[in-house]
Amino acid sequence: MSRLTSTDYLKKVMSRYYTGLRIPSPGKRIAWVTSGAPVEILRAMNIQVAYPENYAALCAARRQSQRLIEIAESSGLSGDLCSYARCHIGSVLSPNAAPWKGLPRPAVLICCNNICSTVTLWYEYLADILKVPLFFIDTPRVDGAPASHQVAYVKRQLEDLVCFLEARFGRRLDEQALKATLKTSAQTAKLWANIRSTAMKRPSPIEAPDLFIAMAPIVVLRGTRAALDFYQLLHKELLVRIDNGVGIGRYERVRLVWDNIAIWHALFRVNQMFAAHGGVFVADTYTGGWTFELMEGDPLESMAHAYLSVFLNKGFADRLADLEKTLSEYGADGLVMHANRSCKPYSLIQPELAREISRRMGLPILLLESDMADPRAYAEEQLRLRIEAFMEQLGGIL
Repeated sequence: MSRLTSTDYLKKVMSRYYTGLRIPSPGKRIAWVTSGAPVEILRAMNIQVAYPENYAALCAARRQSQRLIEIAESSGLSGDLCSYARCHIGSVLSPNAAPWKGLPRPAVLICCNNICSTVTLWYEYLADILKVPLFFIDTPRVDGAPASHQVAYVKRQLEDLVCFLEARFGRRLDEQALKATLKTSAQTAKLWANIRSTAMKRPSPIEAPDLFIAMAPIVVLRGTRAALDFYQLLHKELLVRIDNGVGIGRYERVRLVWDNIAIWHALFRVNQMFAAHGGVFVADTYTGGWTFELMEGDPLESMAHAYLSVFLNKGFADRLADLEKTLSEYGADGLVMHANRSCKPYSLIQPELAREISRRMGLPILLLESDMADPRAYAEEQLRLRIEAFMEQLGGIL
């Protein structure tokens, strides 16, 4: 495959981020937050943030998650619990067994349930074993645009979050700093959306595995100049590819869309199984979760609206419309759904989505059963056989 040169810069960005978390400094405070939490408030208050979900995904990508998962299970946690949670909790229970000896100890935990209900119990467990305060943000499920009373409900919680952080750390939230952080966050999210949309071109200059790797800054560095700088570099590189008619470096016979989180511990191995038959994943549904829009006006109200609108916080009709739009806009020939045993909110709805997409669009659909971070749920030969049959089916249609 044609390698993206901006990947080298990404490695430096992420290395600086994880190294920086552990560098001591006067007055430094760290919060552990969920990936869908309104992090701009913390950044504006100069509170460092760490993301247990991203850390677990990184452990899985480095093929170091199984040991941590087994440590968590040996402590009594169920094997049916989210593998991100088990992996991260394993690193907390046995930091010497974890990459970088786990994440540095937090002063507070910030949990928002807009992406997942499991995080609620996960963070309650962390608060109990670490003996640190937990602030919980409840985001009601939305259908269509968030209702005014839903926005008001979340905004009030964000106001409480500000009071909580100010009391905890003895710092005041500077509204101008928050507005500046939100501006950077909005610019970054828009740029990330533009990067994803370059794959609508033929040949596509980027594919989903690249997007899964490149999404790290929009998650853990959202609202920072470091994330914005990286995406400007990546976007520029992709535009050059488009201008020169350069794709990802191999024949693009079949355009595919991936649904659900990546199989991190086998990301490129699975992709290669499709690539061997000319398959290219031009889009996915997961990395688009951080392309939300921040409106003008009151900062907290804008954040309440944006964080309510995260795609995993939407109902079936919105999920179906978003998927159908993605398949259409990217010119997909087929859909691959990762039936991810760890992520119930994402996966349980997939069979019904598949039926509707098949009825409406007539696209071939493949459901692959595996797990995002637990390699014990990954059966490579079984996946290979199903992928080969699916790609042969597509070859006969196209």
